[in-house]
Parts: sequence; C-alpha cells; structure tokens
Amino acid sequence: MTKADVVNEIAKNTGIDKVTVLATVESFMEVVKDSLSRHENVYLRGFGSFIIKERAEKTARNISKNTTIIIPAHKIPSFKPAKTFVNAVKK
Repeated sequence: MTKADVVNEIAKNTGIDKVTVLATVESFMEVVKDSLSRHENVYLRGFGSFIIKERAEKTARNISKNTTIIIPAHKIPSFKPAKTFVNAVKK
C-alpha cells in the first residue's frame, strides 16, 4: 500500500477531501521525522512506537579490496508495533 492508497482509503472512510488528508498524512510523517531527528521517541498507544536504536561500533570486511573497515556506532530509526497491533495482524 502506497501513501496515495492510504490517502484514498482515509478520504473514502471519513468523507474528507483528498487534499486535506494528504496534507495531514505528510504533516504526521514530518512530525515523526523531526521528533526522531531530535532523538525523541514517538509513542502511539494501540499502534506502536517510532524509536531510535543504538548500533554499536563493528568491524566489517570489504571483500573486493580485501580490507577491514570500522563502522562507527550510530543511531537508526525503528518501529516497534504495539501488542494489540501484532495480535490483529496474526489473526
């Protein structure tokens, strides 16, 4: 399902015009991105959490050059679904 599909579904279910729904969806995504870039997690009860995970420093190999490189510690965004969400998907 694409963003356009999501916008169409919401517009159909609520009766709100697509332009307004699109602006709302894009605004939501922007708020989540901004919060995560400030290292603030976003918790949506009953849906899930957008969180920042820490990755430790590790050693990797570049096979084509036969060299070893160090990948520094870094943070990545992640999504952890709520238990009710997981149970709904399992059914």
